[in-house]
Amino acid sequence: MGLRVLAAMSGGVDSAVAAARIAEAGHDVTGVHLALSANPQSHRTGARGCCTIEDSRDARRAADVIGIPFYIWDMAERFQRDVVEDFVSEYAAGRTPNPCLRCNEKIKFAAVLDRALALGFDAVATGHHARLVDGVLSRSVDQSKDQSYVLGVLTREQLSHAMFPLGDSTKAEVREEAARRGLTVADKPDSHDICFIADGDTRGFLAKRLGSAEGPIVDQNGEVVGTHQGAHGFTVGQRKGLRIDRPAPDGRPRYVLSIEPVSNTVTVGPRSALEVTTITCGRPVWNGPSRYDDLTVQLRAHGEVYPCRFEETGDGLTIELDRPATGVAAGQAAVLYSGDTVIGSATIVSAG
Repeated sequence: MGLRVLAAMSGGVDSAVAAARIAEAGHDVTGVHLALSANPQSHRTGARGCCTIEDSRDARRAADVIGIPFYIWDMAERFQRDVVEDFVSEYAAGRTPNPCLRCNEKIKFAAVLDRALALGFDAVATGHHARLVDGVLSRSVDQSKDQSYVLGVLTREQLSHAMFPLGDSTKAEVREEAARRGLTVADKPDSHDICFIADGDTRGFLAKRLGSAEGPIVDQNGEVVGTHQGAHGFTVGQRKGLRIDRPAPDGRPRYVLSIEPVSNTVTVGPRSALEVTTITCGRPVWNGPSRYDDLTVQLRAHGEVYPCRFEETGDGLTIELDRPATGVAAGQAAVLYSGDTVIGSATIVSAG
């Protein structure tokens, strides 16, 4: 007997094909589009952003082709509080958040899943490129599109009510299937960057909300080498847009090494100074098997993976890398893997 499944439909090709697959598999599927913006634009700009009026219409058309009921749920207030305001406050504190990860944690698999279960649904399905193997989160077969990293914050209970129908397919196969099914989103560009910053100008977005405050850019010796209009406009590992007054003595590029929001100071230095082997994390979530081997950690979405070891320390953990990583930023997630299987995740607090 089929399950009652709520399919989250963003208006893109992935979620449309995911909904079509679970409907074809015999489940009782209802499509839902999440209205995440209080004032959505009528059209997206290129491939940037999502959650526009156009996207909701694309989702409705896809549901009509599939032949499933379709609704729009207003999640704008919750999204503003749990994702947008969290994003701004994290930057104000000198950290670098991942809003897609926070949206999965707080919106799609908390607010939406809770409402779905209350309405009698058995599961929520999304178009994420990831797999559930015996209830355990694993990487997609399409490594270039894998999204298990941004799902690593989900608990075992949340994963038990999740469905990711696309995990065994490549993106090219998904688009080909969409065309065969007559879905008009088959060739629709993927959204990228941060969905609520449609023009891609993160620094400008933060400046409007946090204002500007001139502060120093200093080198490792504390010498002032430039000024900025707000430490919130920077992230660890950043190279471009530093606006440094004079070049480094060796003529090589300089990178953001640290951000101090209290003194409004940004410290820069050579790439070699970014190398770290020890990472301290908080808020661990264990959602995979307790036995594992070939342990690795991923420190950014679509980032490199590093062989590692870890030790639990009270309510956190310390990760030791077998080789140095660069650009490790507080606020990002450290997701631990055994091969392609997610073991768990934690929030990066510091690195050194």
